[in-house]
Amino acid sequence: MLIDGHGRRVDYLRVSVTERCNFRCQYCMPEKPFSWVPRENLLSFEELFVFIRTAIDEGITKIRITGGEPLLREDLDKFIAMIHDYKNDIDLALTTNGYLLEETAQRLKDAGLRRINISLDSLKSEVAWKIAQKDILAKVLSGIDKAIEAGLKVKINMVPLKGVNDDEIVDILHYCRDRGIKVRFIEYMENAHASQSLQGMHGKEILARIKEAHTIRALGREGASPSFNYVLEDGTEFGLIDPHKHDFCESCNRIRLTAEGHLIPCLYFDEAMSIAEHVKKGDIAGASEVLAQVLRDKPKENRWSHENTDEGINESSRAFYQTGG
Repeated sequence: MLIDGHGRRVDYLRVSVTERCNFRCQYCMPEKPFSWVPRENLLSFEELFVFIRTAIDEGITKIRITGGEPLLREDLDKFIAMIHDYKNDIDLALTTNGYLLEETAQRLKDAGLRRINISLDSLKSEVAWKIAQKDILAKVLSGIDKAIEAGLKVKINMVPLKGVNDDEIVDILHYCRDRGIKVRFIEYMENAHASQSLQGMHGKEILARIKEAHTIRALGREGASPSFNYVLEDGTEFGLIDPHKHDFCESCNRIRLTAEGHLIPCLYFDEAMSIAEHVKKGDIAGASEVLAQVLRDKPKENRWSHENTDEGINESSRAFYQTGG
């Protein structure tokens, strides 16, 4: 069993397999050139698996594959199969922008993937293009349909932005309700890599929009999830993720691993330790010691930089495309 320095059980590993992405979303990396970390700097799937196998043996029960856009990494389904074949009851999930799902959803399911979270910020082609800086909507919607058809458990993530897509909150809620899938509304996370003109919506503002069309009732959190759940009068459930709060940190059960082998104890925590040299040499004991130190260093709660406190805004310096959100 993995226990951090504050007595919390850690059983959830998020693995970013690439920082590359085929979108340039305004809230993530709008100005980043279409470049990537040299292949030789990345851990191979076999090297990542050396650590993942150890982490599973020590108590990890849930693994989520993230990016960048993870489906850009060639043979991702084979990597998923490696993990599934090692422990077939592992809770394997993936976060994706959905653009490549039409071609890959069935292969991912056959490899052992159980669940998939897909970003959908608009049902209007021109708005989706404005956010992602690419004509994406038709392929994303088709990818969602293919994921459902393949039998994957699908969740939708939406980031509401004032003056951009805030008028579509209820529309996307209804889109998900009609397909029997769940949507989670995620507050925009201010970060140094995003477009500085963006203005997100607070959770209470998102809920107010939904209340214009529905009666809602709070359900609370489910386990260690950062999502606070609500239900409509017809039984439709949705979630709200407010990263500005610390109330979900007390039950945080996750750590993160980047494609280059950096083990990160918290999304908003800049310190990291590398397992790369250990796994390249097959040094399982050394990788385990790094894991133990990262757990000891895991902070009690998330933290934001305070560069903009005069304006009342906290901004993270973390590049979310390197670690997965």
